[in-house]
Amino acid sequence: MKTLVAALLAFVSLAVFAQVPQPPEIAARAYVLVDVTANQILASKDLDMPVEPASLTKLMTAYLVFDALRSKKIDFKQTMPVSERAWKMPGSRMFIDPKMQVPVEDLVKGMIVQSGNDATMALAESVGGSAERFVQMMNEQAKVLGMKNSAFKNPEGLTEPGHTTTARDLSILAARLMTDFPEYVHFYAIKKYRYPGTPAANDSNRNLLLFRDPTVDGLKTGFTEAAGYCLVATAKRDYPHLVSAGAPAGSIAAAGSRRLLSIVLGAESENARANESQKLLNWGYTAFEAVKLFDANQAVVMQKVWKGSDSQVKVGKTSALIVAVPAGTASRLKTEVVRTEPIIAPVAAGQQLAMLRVFAGDQPVAEVPLQALGRVDQAGVLGRAWDGIRLWIR
Repeated sequence: MKTLVAALLAFVSLAVFAQVPQPPEIAARAYVLVDVTANQILASKDLDMPVEPASLTKLMTAYLVFDALRSKKIDFKQTMPVSERAWKMPGSRMFIDPKMQVPVEDLVKGMIVQSGNDATMALAESVGGSAERFVQMMNEQAKVLGMKNSAFKNPEGLTEPGHTTTARDLSILAARLMTDFPEYVHFYAIKKYRYPGTPAANDSNRNLLLFRDPTVDGLKTGFTEAAGYCLVATAKRDYPHLVSAGAPAGSIAAAGSRRLLSIVLGAESENARANESQKLLNWGYTAFEAVKLFDANQAVVMQKVWKGSDSQVKVGKTSALIVAVPAGTASRLKTEVVRTEPIIAPVAAGQQLAMLRVFAGDQPVAEVPLQALGRVDQAGVLGRAWDGIRLWIR
């Protein structure tokens, strides 16, 4: 049986090999640039080095709050109490107090736009029942997402022993936040917010790229003395067409958009984290181009199935199969499928069955796992017996 190459990230389905352009020098302790559209890492430094996340922690808090909103456990118009603990939170605040009953929507805005530790604590206590239980939920969710090197000790990100993560884990979290909750991520593009009756101080989003680059629409800043200045930034830029790769089943000519995600950790200043993030994003859009090989649910190949109710199953991806390749190489792309054989029923929809290798000329560019696009049940006794004999002869 042929061995399939593992993915670089839990959420990343591509691995880039040769001909990768060299990224610019980035003044930060660690960074990563991800092409979210292609599920592909374009550049990184110290991807798995433990770091303090500071207020980037609030991305996980938001993930759980968004999940509670979607599941109707809480509602945007529902008002929440402000505990003494939330009111007395140090650091960034939205300036709410125990005399207030604050709507969830305003708490979300206070947490995201103002990075309010008081808003964050109020949400954590409301969703989790207590801050301590909410932290347990954060760590449980981190495991589910595949964040293997993260440990959360609080919902807001203040320095605490053992409260650490990595650039890789943050990229997993940020990408999943955007893909899992697209209906809520518009909050991260809000430039200014202040809850009525509170001081006007601290009402501007600290993500300077929101004010500099119209294609940037999120996500979160963070700062503590230990963490330095951090920024998770994302941009979505349109391109006139998807480059034709000349793939056998993938003739393409359509408008589209491409989302990149940059994570810069431990920069020296607020301005520096914005500048370095902008540098990474601009480089990613110019050094790489998007190539759409196959549509969503399009069969890349038909895979033989033994002992099944059907003799074949379509293999591909449930989303459009797009790769990011070095600029100028799209016309030389070729593809080949590496199959796992034999495939014996039952086959579950979504089961990984093959790998699509992408080449620019003779140089490998990317590998994309392919899944079954449908299910195949076991055949009856006679069918299984007949295929058993054929497999033995084969």
